[in-house]
Amino acid sequence: MQDNEFHNIVSEIMDQSSAPENQKVVVAQFELDNSPTELALLLESLPLVSRLEAWEQFSDSIKVPVLVEMRSDASQTIIQTLNDAQLIALFTGIGADTLLELQDVLPDHIVEDVLVRMDEEQKLHFSTAQQFDDKEVGHWCDRQALVVPGKTKIKVVIRLLRRKLPTYANAIFLVDTQGLWEGAVRLNNLLDADPLLLISELAENDFPALNAKDDIYAAADRVAQSGESALPVLGDDGLLIGRLDMGTAYKLQSERAESQLMASVGLDESEDLFSTVTKSSKNRAIWLGVNLLTAFLASAFIGFFEATIQQVVALAVLMPIVASMGGIAGSQTLTLIIRGLALGQVSSANLKALLTKEFKVGVLNGILWAIVIGAITGFWFDSMMLGLVISMAIVTNIISAAVAGVFIPVILVRLKIDPALSGSVILTTVTDIVGFVAFLGLGTLFLL
Repeated sequence: MQDNEFHNIVSEIMDQSSAPENQKVVVAQFELDNSPTELALLLESLPLVSRLEAWEQFSDSIKVPVLVEMRSDASQTIIQTLNDAQLIALFTGIGADTLLELQDVLPDHIVEDVLVRMDEEQKLHFSTAQQFDDKEVGHWCDRQALVVPGKTKIKVVIRLLRRKLPTYANAIFLVDTQGLWEGAVRLNNLLDADPLLLISELAENDFPALNAKDDIYAAADRVAQSGESALPVLGDDGLLIGRLDMGTAYKLQSERAESQLMASVGLDESEDLFSTVTKSSKNRAIWLGVNLLTAFLASAFIGFFEATIQQVVALAVLMPIVASMGGIAGSQTLTLIIRGLALGQVSSANLKALLTKEFKVGVLNGILWAIVIGAITGFWFDSMMLGLVISMAIVTNIISAAVAGVFIPVILVRLKIDPALSGSVILTTVTDIVGFVAFLGLGTLFLL
């Protein structure tokens, strides 16, 4: 759907002058023409009152899939308006995978009630998933993998495939009688095989596999890079737990990218666009507090040069230039390194070469822009010495920014801290302090 068309739908639903019957027709047609993902996006684009009105007009069969696709904060705004009887009626009959997706937004007693009503197979799937942390692939993997015992004849497997073929399936997984992994057979290898052979005779024992304790995002990257439609997920004991398919992997990569983008400004990717003012203020206040502390730290260093600033007022006018040039240069390097870490391109083996390259880039850009800024400053304030001071400070800050841009995300990753969350704050603090100290310190030496 085109953006303009989507925006028109949102406008029609929110139009208070429109008759309720017309709004119902708009929502019903939108539901008919779109997937749960688009329906979730529609609800998230509406203020709370309009959101609840549109939700009530959705058919019961689509409501749970829509909740699964919504961000947790947004889905909670709907779930909180439903009483226990409505929640039980809505979620009775869902599978273990769906309950896992919604577990964090549902009241605990509702989760328990829905779980009791599941069949034994789904209960087993849910309990197996609970054995793993929600950051591990074993918690989220699809447990409906295409699996047969290795001693099955190929003709039997072919009959099975005619009845049941999951999406993103280019191979069938083999297990022994205990459910232990034995390998995989690509579906196209079955086409010209002797139907009386055991399928294990075609098995690829080195077919790539994931460990159930692997990080979910690292596992998604492996699937995306494997060239396979899905990879099996194995426990430490070799038991086949499920699979992670290409569609889920791409979705996880998209979620991670959004999470990193939101984290870079101190927000949670689950935050609702129309969450309450109190909740949004609370979430953002923490980040503003962190920035305030770093700002006070930078101001403390400026305070050391108060006498210098009082005598050379031009330094105060030019300080933002030094800080901003270092901040931009550092952010460019930081973004590059974070991307490299996410893709597995940065390691201890190439870190020195990468640092050398970024250092040289910092030197080149530092000298180039130092000449430009120094010349403008000298002409502006009619002081070549002031131009020289800011030139040296610019070179110093851009080089230090490049070095910090390399080391900060690497160190944060080793400390198991997401560099997308705190890297920019630390970098800004470093470049501000280095820039101010260099500029004001040189000003003290050469201008007083």
